[in-house]
Amino acid sequence: MSSLWYIFAFLLVICVLVFVHEYGHFWAARKCGIKVLRFSIGFGKVLWSKTDKQGTEFAISMIPLGGYVNMLDSKTEAVSEDQKAQDYSSKPVWQRAFVIAAGPMANFIFAILAYWLIYMIGVPAVKPVIDSVVPDSIAAQAGLQPEMQIRAIDGKAVEDWTSVNMLLTTKVGTSQVTLTVSPFDQPQQVQDKRLDLSAWQYEPQKQAAFTALGMVPKSGKVDLTVSKITDNSPAAAAGLRVGDKIMTVNGETLSWQALVQTIGSHLNRPLLFEIERHQQRLSLSITPEANKEGKAYIGFSPTFEPLAQQYRTELKYDILSALQQGLEKTAELSLVIVKLVGKLLSGDISLNNIGGPISIAQGAGVSLDSGLVYYLSFMALISVNLGIMNLFPLPVLDGGQLVFLALEAIRGKPVTEKVREIFLRVGVALLLMLTIFALFNDIIRFI
Repeated sequence: MSSLWYIFAFLLVICVLVFVHEYGHFWAARKCGIKVLRFSIGFGKVLWSKTDKQGTEFAISMIPLGGYVNMLDSKTEAVSEDQKAQDYSSKPVWQRAFVIAAGPMANFIFAILAYWLIYMIGVPAVKPVIDSVVPDSIAAQAGLQPEMQIRAIDGKAVEDWTSVNMLLTTKVGTSQVTLTVSPFDQPQQVQDKRLDLSAWQYEPQKQAAFTALGMVPKSGKVDLTVSKITDNSPAAAAGLRVGDKIMTVNGETLSWQALVQTIGSHLNRPLLFEIERHQQRLSLSITPEANKEGKAYIGFSPTFEPLAQQYRTELKYDILSALQQGLEKTAELSLVIVKLVGKLLSGDISLNNIGGPISIAQGAGVSLDSGLVYYLSFMALISVNLGIMNLFPLPVLDGGQLVFLALEAIRGKPVTEKVREIFLRVGVALLLMLTIFALFNDIIRFI
């Protein structure tokens, strides 16, 4: 997938979610009778604008990495006598709090509606059935076995591996977790398996939570029999043919995933392939070359055996049930994110797992390429993250403004401008440090 595709998918997510967030502020301001001077998507130089009958300028600006709603405010500019009724600062505390909180709330509402649509369309999913268990792993020590299906985690029902991964991630830092399981073909024979998490090593950016525990899910199989060869590729030049079965590479028997990693680490360095062709063993030397993206490749595809239908499911509901699922999913996801933030702050999860714009761009590109349902799901996830992040009590964010308004309500007068300025500088510095750290993580992760 090209970098341009990632950028397009990323900017589309950002622009939609920024619009949703800022529209929340805009709508609430209008409802409270506050004059909105400008509603901008993006920062910097205005590229396009249009002013409505109420004097609000709607603008698209050059840097599409945010947006803002500029309201009439006597604290930042002179307000004429006839406009005082539309002044933000003249409004009661509860109205100003409503305007500030409406931005994050709009993000949560967007997520609910997105999941509502997703569950009406239907989400293809894989039942949480274990294919194999890694020897001596936490899962093996707990007695989990192949062909067991996970029914619940600490009493919370699960229907697919995505839910399993999300719930297990929230258990980082706890001493144990209980999995309710049953044989795949005997759902009534449930039993509880208690997993000891005291020695659990888990890095969310590198692996799924269930993989870190030693569970391998049911999935489609990859057979190292060549199904396709790219024209003018190193594989074609070396004489590899469709139907050849790869037995070893440099003398080692490898899985498809391990083979991909081996090819990636041998750019312009020959690899010795031992293959089976018409029941005869042959040796071929193939030297990986750089593709258009600069990554090593040899130019062939293996044979994929899809997952059996019995292990597949579809999460699809009628219009009212889908809305309920959307509400529950958004609430569940919000709780998970809050817990993960807590675990990051406590050190249970390394700060190295924080992702920045490059990670978001990659996720956006992959999800858009996978289809509408997956892209909507990704947008809902980022929207919830955006809503929660904006509620952090930093002065530069909505949460910090709500803290100031709460103090004003308690004290009966606003916090002084000097105090606001000090906390604003601290907030900007912290947010800038976090942004740089996340970007640094991205660079290290993708170089």
